[in-house]
Amino acid sequence: MSSIRIDSVDLKYVTELLVRLLDTPSPTGRTDTVMRLIGEELGAMGVETELTRRGVLIANLPGEQTTPDRAIVVHADTVGAIVRGIKPNGRLRIAAVGTHPARSVEGARVLIFTDEQERAYTGTILPALASGHAFGEGVDAQPSGWDLLEIRIDERVESAHDTQSLGINIGDHVALESNPRVTDTGYINARHLDGKAGVAAAIGAVKAVVDAHAQLPVSAHLVVTVAEEVGLGAAGAIHADIAESVAIDNAVVAEGQISTETSVTVCMQDSSGPMDYHLSRKLITLAEQLQIPVLRDVFTVYRSDLASALEAGASMRATLIGFGVDASHGHERTHLDGLLGLTQLITAYLQTPLMFSSDEVPMGPVEEFPTQDEPPETGL
Repeated sequence: MSSIRIDSVDLKYVTELLVRLLDTPSPTGRTDTVMRLIGEELGAMGVETELTRRGVLIANLPGEQTTPDRAIVVHADTVGAIVRGIKPNGRLRIAAVGTHPARSVEGARVLIFTDEQERAYTGTILPALASGHAFGEGVDAQPSGWDLLEIRIDERVESAHDTQSLGINIGDHVALESNPRVTDTGYINARHLDGKAGVAAAIGAVKAVVDAHAQLPVSAHLVVTVAEEVGLGAAGAIHADIAESVAIDNAVVAEGQISTETSVTVCMQDSSGPMDYHLSRKLITLAEQLQIPVLRDVFTVYRSDLASALEAGASMRATLIGFGVDASHGHERTHLDGLLGLTQLITAYLQTPLMFSSDEVPMGPVEEFPTQDEPPETGL
């Protein structure tokens, strides 16, 4: 009988935490508040945490085997914008933070954070031609692009001087309001599910193993990064003793993709290349054995936190699992069923041993290297 437990997963907790995360703005470059929330949440469970100089949070879960160990990697930063200029009429020119289409932010409600930090100004992102009553068909005919957008601030401003008098400057961070909504049918609609649903699932898995008093066979680290949306990811946060790492991110739900909002996806390849053969298949087999709905997919346009760590020379097995997100980096949506499955799979994985004993050293004899015709061991 397997000792792996997933019955302690608390979906209500995961959902409530996700809404709190979504209601806490964290565009790349301005993530201190959300990281403090995450640190306090883990601290309340009795989990030890630490921060790197750049603000990456690392939570430590002790196991029977302390070296080598494993990591679960998620990101708490989101796409957003930054003030790049103040127009003569007092409205703001903006540049994108992270990769997301200008078309998806037209009409978005935003928060503008100044250096004074006493308050965040509210506003709306609008295209150059915003009034149908003034421009008619020109509104639909105009091109889309970040250079053609502006922020209308909810203050009485008519000039650049008026805006500057508010304390708004070039370089101020702009957060897109998330506006989360959980429906009776289990769908979660919000901006910024990308990243934050993974954070909620990962913390939910940590809570599940803590609540179950599960003895982990291998020490694990939850690594929460703060610059994934600009490509920096987990570089600098993965120490040399980590033998296995699993990144959590959105699984793309769109025409031509396999992923769904109600299943867990194991990514077999992202734009940086194929994932680890053995670790990917271990997670697929583990999910199937636990009757967690699981799919395989390939993502050709985006990459995860782990790509930058691997490029920096991290010597570890690495793979990516995801929660299905429709309209990623736009008006996103996922489902509680997929979030539950993801949390259960992480919870189960934390309770398994490392894939291979040969991975306990960075290098070893060729004779001990695994072959790809061996079935994955899950511990079940």
